[in-house]
Amino acid sequence: MNPSRPQSQSLLPPVRAATGYSVVLPPGWRKIPLRTGTEKAIRAVVREAFTRLPRDAPPDKVGPHRLQLERTLTRMVRDARGKGGIDLYLPAGPVYGAPLAASFIVSELSLGPADPASIAAMLEAEDDAMKAVTMDGADGLRAERTAAPAPEHDVDFASRRVDYVLPVPGRGGRWLAVAFSTLGGGSPEDDIAILLAELFDAVMSTFRWGWEQR
Repeated sequence: MNPSRPQSQSLLPPVRAATGYSVVLPPGWRKIPLRTGTEKAIRAVVREAFTRLPRDAPPDKVGPHRLQLERTLTRMVRDARGKGGIDLYLPAGPVYGAPLAASFIVSELSLGPADPASIAAMLEAEDDAMKAVTMDGADGLRAERTAAPAPEHDVDFASRRVDYVLPVPGRGGRWLAVAFSTLGGGSPEDDIAILLAELFDAVMSTFRWGWEQR
């Protein structure tokens, strides 16, 4: 190489790298981080879930339901971590032995070094439910479907599911998946299930990336 010859330089600005994300939650919804502070967050959700019970509620009646909720949340956390989850979101309202009606999990995925647009096009071609979306400047995909029960995975009821898959800006090969699930009022096709899915879409409309400092 001739040292006197100027080297060409790219005129394209460097792509900013995202370091996180944020969403605005509806009233009553809470976040359980899955990497640190998980146990503390579970205790806070359980405590809040039972704050509206009458003060004179007999402990021998409340205790078993409280323990059951703790076990349910612990199982949800374990399952979410097994899928690469980093955060779990759910409503923390009055719970008295009833299953949680809805939740969503944010997970990290690695889909290889291919161009994000090519990966998105491939996923959209393979799944008719996938539709193109843009979330805070990232071109990703959204899918909505009904999932059948899967007893082998401890899923006893059908559910309505909405999934978003987004490439993480500036992090080649890294993607963020946001997976929502609800039992509705007992059927994934009922009005409650549809309303909750719309609520989740409203939450995702507030999605924003967090950026590295320069």
